[in-house]
Amino acid sequence: MQKLLLCTVASIGLLSGMNSAFADSAAAKKWIDQEFQPSSLSKDQQMSEMEWFISAAEPFKGMEINVLSEGIPTHSYESEVLTKAFEEITGIKVNHQILGEGEVVQAVQTQMQTKRNLYDGYVNDSDLIGTHSRLQLAYNLTDQMAGEWSGTTSPTLDLEDFMGTQFTTGPDGKLYQLPDQQFANLYWFRKDWFDRPDLQEAFKAKYGYDLGVPVNWSAYEDIADFFSKDVKNIDGVDIYGHMDYGKRAPDLGWRMTDAWLSMAGAGSKGEPNGVPIDEWGIRMEQGSCNPAGASVSRGGAANGPAAVYAIRKWDEWLRNYAPPGAASFDFYQSLPALSQGNVAQQIFWYTAFTADMVKPKSEGNNTVDDEGNPLWRMAPSPHGPYWEKGQKVGYQDVGSWTFLKSTPTDRAQAAWLYAQFVTSKTVDVKKSHVGLTFIRDSSVNHESFTERASKLGGLVEFYRSPDRVAWSPTGVNVPDYPKLAQIWWQQIGDVNSGAFTPQEAMDRLAEEMDITMARMQRADEGANVYGGCGPRLNEEKDPSEWLGKGGAKAKLDNEKPQGETVNYDELVARWSAN
Repeated sequence: MQKLLLCTVASIGLLSGMNSAFADSAAAKKWIDQEFQPSSLSKDQQMSEMEWFISAAEPFKGMEINVLSEGIPTHSYESEVLTKAFEEITGIKVNHQILGEGEVVQAVQTQMQTKRNLYDGYVNDSDLIGTHSRLQLAYNLTDQMAGEWSGTTSPTLDLEDFMGTQFTTGPDGKLYQLPDQQFANLYWFRKDWFDRPDLQEAFKAKYGYDLGVPVNWSAYEDIADFFSKDVKNIDGVDIYGHMDYGKRAPDLGWRMTDAWLSMAGAGSKGEPNGVPIDEWGIRMEQGSCNPAGASVSRGGAANGPAAVYAIRKWDEWLRNYAPPGAASFDFYQSLPALSQGNVAQQIFWYTAFTADMVKPKSEGNNTVDDEGNPLWRMAPSPHGPYWEKGQKVGYQDVGSWTFLKSTPTDRAQAAWLYAQFVTSKTVDVKKSHVGLTFIRDSSVNHESFTERASKLGGLVEFYRSPDRVAWSPTGVNVPDYPKLAQIWWQQIGDVNSGAFTPQEAMDRLAEEMDITMARMQRADEGANVYGGCGPRLNEEKDPSEWLGKGGAKAKLDNEKPQGETVNYDELVARWSAN
């Protein structure tokens, strides 16, 4: 009798396991049919990929993990939809929390400093690649995938299909972060206004060249002045030639470190980042991993003429051409202001906002027509007078999955499975349609985006073009992003408030960065904190020994050359021809 009972229990257990497995497969089929379309994979291929996730997740079934990301539509979709799919398919529950970007960086920094496991995974900007590769506090994904995590690394991950892995690879050639979402900082403008013959005629009569996409900052300024001071009102609405933000908050710092100085031309030539001077104005020699300084007196460019020019123009344009109140907006408040439909152009616009800018008029978006077609377009960023061919021309944000060694490996592997799931080919085309933050070539080149391209204002054309490589994130010259980033917004805020001139603010900023990097140097020399790749600051010299002599660029006699524009339709045709 006891033997029969044991057999019955065993049979029930076997059936239960079979039902569980069947339920997982059934859930996968349901999600594939009802949610994960379109896809770059066939339904059979999607099912095969999901079967791997079901099997690989078996040891972690019933686990509950916590991950963190910033708040953009892509992550809202992951948090609200993909966590449910993942739990139903794998049995792993994910609490995907969303906070502001500054709070995400703070959480990463806190976990690195305390070695306490706050979250099992982070979508952490690739701007921290210099930090993660030096501090060695994040799991090295290349080694983990080949070693302990080989069983939880998807055979269909296809790293070659990801656009941004060059930005998440350290100087050692190892991958530290897996891209989850990617967006560029481009130029945005009202094409319907730019195409009006009366405005084209008036602009050319005043400035002597065509109204079009500005190639340089001179043209951008002329266009801003034209719409703000000459046009002033369209269809009964007061309009402005420029939009930006200036609130004294952490995102004001990112406004500048997101390549604003290099857009003006402050850095050196080189892709993805300038060598030896990057977009922060930090110097690091070719072949070295040791930053040598930010101040002009140490061979850097953070307080050089081009950087000061960049900050001065930001301040002038915000005061002279932006809508009232823009100077008190933060990053997140500047988006709804643009959708009101009273701004002609924006030089510093993130494509992460595309999803909001293509919403219908019924949802308060005044930048689309009655059929939902965008009245605006995006185009390459114009560059300042110090810019030279071969320099990066803009910023690319690559929010990437990052796992810290202070996270127990079983929890990190469960989070690694979730990270691969939300970036898998099974779900990525659909996720890209929701968030419009492309990470895979197979997704942006999918036929569904060819069909939708005309509704997205140039986004698809840009990401299919060879030009996209000239937009890149913060690079490896920045040795400790959390420590240095917090210096920026306070100094820039002092310009907006009028407490300091742009030159005074950038002098203070460069000095504070050097002081902070000097502390990093002592820590690295004393305790190998940065793995021997911490700063090694140059001795200070008279700035004249560096200016225009391999350091910061010398001041130009004329910082406003002739404005230059290009026809948008011709620009897109050139992209399509490549």
